[in-house]
Amino acid sequence: MQLRYAMTGVAVVLSLAGCQRTAYDNASYSSPAPLTAQPVPSVQGGQLPPPAGASQFPAAPTAAPAVPGQPGAVASNALDVSKESMVGSWRVNGRCDMFLTLTNLGSGSRGGTRGCVGELTAMGSWEVSGKQVLLKDRSGNQIGSVYKTADNSFSGQTSTGQPITLSR
Repeated sequence: MQLRYAMTGVAVVLSLAGCQRTAYDNASYSSPAPLTAQPVPSVQGGQLPPPAGASQFPAAPTAAPAVPGQPGAVASNALDVSKESMVGSWRVNGRCDMFLTLTNLGSGSRGGTRGCVGELTAMGSWEVSGKQVLLKDRSGNQIGSVYKTADNSFSGQTSTGQPITLSR
């Protein structure tokens, strides 16, 4: 038992031996020479001209025209749709997935796709407008729209005319 205390004591002494205070001789170090003052040129004041070709606000997103056979068109048999009924995961054209949330993003709600190709890869938000669900890119520009054709089934197209079907 005494050997254990002796070994502990030796370990403490050895560990403290490396912790000694070191004093520095500050007289051997000199501070750098002070900098000399430099003249400051005069400052001019005035109004800056507006930037050339730039507007204070970015251009508003464009909406697709509501012409039959065109992106944004709603079929006469379109069913009513609510924002809450859209939330969740959807299968797009039977090949990729779309996820819609109620998290606000600009004027719409956050949404996105996984495994899709073409315009739908840029999807960042969505919103319900009348009987349509508008799909938008991350800048707020409409990239497509769909309308409800049956429970858990939507049809529409991208802004370039590619067909879109959503199903669960």
